[in-house]
Amino acid sequence: MWPRCRRGLRRRKLPPFNPDRPGIADGRFVVGGGKFQIESGFQQEYHSDGRLKERDSFLPSLFRYGLDDRWELRVESNTFSHTRTTGAGMDAREASGYAPVSLGFKYHFRDSRPETGNLSLGTIFRVFAPVGSGGFQTRHVTGDLRLVADWLAGPNWSLNPNVGVAIAEDGEGNAFASGLAALTLTYGPNNRLQPYVDVGVTAPEVQHGRTSTILDGGATYLLRGNTQLDFGVGTGVAGATPPDLFWTVGVSHRF
Repeated sequence: MWPRCRRGLRRRKLPPFNPDRPGIADGRFVVGGGKFQIESGFQQEYHSDGRLKERDSFLPSLFRYGLDDRWELRVESNTFSHTRTTGAGMDAREASGYAPVSLGFKYHFRDSRPETGNLSLGTIFRVFAPVGSGGFQTRHVTGDLRLVADWLAGPNWSLNPNVGVAIAEDGEGNAFASGLAALTLTYGPNNRLQPYVDVGVTAPEVQHGRTSTILDGGATYLLRGNTQLDFGVGTGVAGATPPDLFWTVGVSHRF
């Protein structure tokens, strides 16, 4: 989300409080040197494939620690996950386990200036070890590298474009390379409630697969200077892997 000027941060100059959840695209701002930030929530996704229906529930969590005003360390995971599968003529099947965990960083390398079109840039790198439990464990090391940007598109509008590459693993355990792109449009008429719309594209979505596209929207609400609530809802509009419907609620706090 695009950073806003926050009250209550005058004692020490910090980067704006700017959580990366709940949208698909991330911004380039770091949390600030010596600061620790938690972003967590609950997400549920619904998939269907012929007569089978699947409901996935998990707890997406991101932990960010600022090394200085340019660099931050990031630990990210869907943590505990639960899947329920139902279908005509069959008993419900349920599975629970722990998702892989990534270690990465964000680096903010270009500030916003009028002479450069109010465009600011950063990069995010993540690597996932082949860990997890049950059916949620992966077989390969995966990860991604993205260029992330913030662009002030008007007095109340902002854009967060992302572009990158990834090494991912599909449901058959095949590792493959893919391209990533995402864009978040945020409307900020005040300093608290900010609605957004979001689109994310992965090409290909699986090994030798098609392109997937996800569209979602929601809003964030600044509860205090360093605490934000959020919700979002979305759907897959292209491809075989995106959910038919998903929703999420969460909270972010900087210490």
